[in-house]
Amino acid sequence: MPHRVANFFRSSASSLEQQVSTLTKTSRKRESPHRTGRETASSERVFSYASSIEDDTENRQLQTRSQSQPLTSSRRGRMTDSNLNRSDSGASDKEHHNHHHRLSFPGMHFGRSGRETHANSLLAVDWKLESPPIVMYGDAENSTGALVSGQLFLDIKQAEVEVESFNATLSIRLTQKKAFVHHCNDCTNQTTELKKWCLLPQPLLLKKGTHSFPISVLLEGHLPATVDGALVGIAYEFKAEAVVRSNGVLLPAVKLEKVLEVKRSLPVPELPHHSIRVFPPTNIKANVHYPHVIHPIGTYTLSIRLDGIAKHNTRVNTMEYWKLKKLTWRLEEISKTIAPACEKHCPKAIEGGPQPKKGMSRTDTRVIGEKTIFSGWKSNYGGLTDSTVELELEYNLAKHAKYACDTKSRDGSEITHQLMVEMVVSQEWAPVNKPALVTHTGVGRILRMHFTTILTERGGIGISWDNEAPPIYQDVPPSPPAYCEEMVFGDSSIIDRIESLDALSGDGTSPNYTATGPSGSDGSSMSSGGR
Repeated sequence: MPHRVANFFRSSASSLEQQVSTLTKTSRKRESPHRTGRETASSERVFSYASSIEDDTENRQLQTRSQSQPLTSSRRGRMTDSNLNRSDSGASDKEHHNHHHRLSFPGMHFGRSGRETHANSLLAVDWKLESPPIVMYGDAENSTGALVSGQLFLDIKQAEVEVESFNATLSIRLTQKKAFVHHCNDCTNQTTELKKWCLLPQPLLLKKGTHSFPISVLLEGHLPATVDGALVGIAYEFKAEAVVRSNGVLLPAVKLEKVLEVKRSLPVPELPHHSIRVFPPTNIKANVHYPHVIHPIGTYTLSIRLDGIAKHNTRVNTMEYWKLKKLTWRLEEISKTIAPACEKHCPKAIEGGPQPKKGMSRTDTRVIGEKTIFSGWKSNYGGLTDSTVELELEYNLAKHAKYACDTKSRDGSEITHQLMVEMVVSQEWAPVNKPALVTHTGVGRILRMHFTTILTERGGIGISWDNEAPPIYQDVPPSPPAYCEEMVFGDSSIIDRIESLDALSGDGTSPNYTATGPSGSDGSSMSSGGR
């Protein structure tokens, strides 16, 4: 009897140790303690259904193994094993419930990029621009536009490929960021086709290699430049499409989509702009010199001279001064546009009533550069007429400012800029005999000025396309004058009339020679002799 009890306790302890070791090995397989957080997260991402099935299989084997252990003992032993099996199954169910299955699709890409090239096993479409950067010089009324030229390439990858058609288009897309109806695609996007090329008017069988097709277009000067503003976006989209026929079946079109960046450069005046501002009811007068045209990259100087800041109060025999305390400059961008309504959302006209608006006016103002200064100016309060404040401040666009250059289009979209200067002045007084005894009156004023500023791109070489073109036939200047007169030497050749250098007489003089005049009609002769 004692040996049976000993065997019972020995078998129970061995079965428990075996279960604990099995659980430890399983947990080590699932998660290693030496892994970092990033590796654990990455391993969780790549879990698949196969791994979960293997875990469930291991759990079932573990439960079967634990249930197959021989337990021929008392009620206490049976309760212990049943509790262990119940806790083990509950832990496995909880772990299976908390496990998240993540599916990854490495070959699938959602969305569509703005610049896209569709690949094909038969051919590929590519392009190359040969013209300089697209820059329009001058304003919309005087600009001659910009010339765009280049080549499209069809790279045939097989011996022979039948190309059904090959077309290209250039269009301008206007995107309303605050559309008439926000969820409507037609209200948000308006597209206008500028140019279309039919590069293959009929199906053609092309051999292996690269085939080029020239393209060119003149963008008119009134067209707007590329804009990405707060209210509107303007983009020039180029699309090429090649359709291939294989075994009598049309395959999906091979497309090439590109976006052209069009800029406008306005001329910069040589002298800075001069402006005079008066601030009633005070006598303060501001003389300002500033550049009227600026560029996104660069620093510019604004000069201010304040006069009339001193006043003589004859009633109490004191001098009153306006002293500058703070100055703030700010570059503002003002966007205006009209968001049109599409045919679906256009308001219907009422008989006998006013015509409804077919668009909504939008306006937005944003700051692209600002700064506040409290010192840096030169003040002179010497007398009634000599009291002045002079300063020069530097301003530019903020480092990471999102800006848009000045533009104006025919659809009502317009982007302008202005420089705002705000000065805070306070009034002080002092006796005429004792100017050092300054007393603050507590009176202050804000002097605000706005200056129209044009923000444009740099012109580079600054030569438009029409000035770079060679002259046409009508513009060729007259040729040099023709030589109509001919020298006539009679019957003898010109060699007989040329005297050699060594043909000298014995006394060192050259012999006499005769020559006819250039017309050959007077028959006069010339004689020369040595002196």
